[in-house]
Amino acid sequence: MQIDDNLLSSYDYEIPQELIAQKPTENRQDSRLFVIDRGAGKFFHKIFSDIADYFETGDCIVINTTKVVPSRIFGKKISGGKVELLFLDPCSDGKEYRVLMKPFTEAGKKIYFEDGYECEVKSKTATGETIVEFNKSGRITSFLEKHGIMPLPPYINRKEGLAEKLSDFDKERYQTVYAQEPGAIAAPTAGLHFTDDILTRLKEKGVQTATLTLHVGWGTFKPIVSQNINNHNMMAEGFFIDAQNAEKINNAVKNNKIVAAVGTTSARALESLALKAGILKNGKTFVKEYSGETSIFIYPGYKFKIANRLITNLHLPKSTPLMMASAFASRELMLAAYKEAVKEKYRFFSYGDSMIIL
Repeated sequence: MQIDDNLLSSYDYEIPQELIAQKPTENRQDSRLFVIDRGAGKFFHKIFSDIADYFETGDCIVINTTKVVPSRIFGKKISGGKVELLFLDPCSDGKEYRVLMKPFTEAGKKIYFEDGYECEVKSKTATGETIVEFNKSGRITSFLEKHGIMPLPPYINRKEGLAEKLSDFDKERYQTVYAQEPGAIAAPTAGLHFTDDILTRLKEKGVQTATLTLHVGWGTFKPIVSQNINNHNMMAEGFFIDAQNAEKINNAVKNNKIVAAVGTTSARALESLALKAGILKNGKTFVKEYSGETSIFIYPGYKFKIANRLITNLHLPKSTPLMMASAFASRELMLAAYKEAVKEKYRFFSYGDSMIIL
């Protein structure tokens, strides 16, 4: 029986709870590397420190330099009840912010925080966001850096005080070594395995590293609810690339070299560049400097225009990153790979192991 690529249920798989990683490996580069050879339909099992073996002089890897802001914060109502806020635009400027609030507090009530900060609940939007107004204007980033905790996904257990206890650990490890531009509320997790040493080894091989920035938003946590994935709309995320890094990508394209997206966020940005700022020459797509937003949703049927190799993690069932990986390889091959990964006891999701699709 043929399975429809457009059905949400077609991207489901069984994942034992014990394989959901709660912490990363002690050393970033020691995570396992699941290798998928698309052409041969074969799987290989390596260590992430072997990643340089899959690249040659003139190839280009594209990394996302967004930096996660510790944008979860706990406050108290005047009654003493605890309230959790997740800032959706932690780097915006002003007094009003969009947040996710738990539990929701009615409009007009105040919530109190450290350092004399307090906010008043203004309204709730139709999409479930809450608008709050703080008593202090200006960027709230420095306050969050001091008192906030990392916005880890809900499948990573940080209950019963673990969030505060492991706050410093998560601030270091839920962040790539090359993070530069604050603005994300989720990490581009495929990049968590890279170390300065691995980046140096790639450079010594003549592999170019191109940087771009896509700030990962709260849509990364939002599940697909439509049974037909064609009806799903991705939330817009801001991204940009400068001329120098666009040229690194173009050189690889021009010389028929590998352009590897490190993570689905880099792949989304690259493919958005092709659509928004792409220049078609002799059947090849070249890109240029660009700044804007993307809400591109990549799933089977999509033809990649720039990325021809994908470094990624092992993603949640029925998730948009799994659908993108399925577009890059095929849904059948990806689900077979995930079945193999379960059998081989790979560690799954954000703090888990890595994958490269050749």
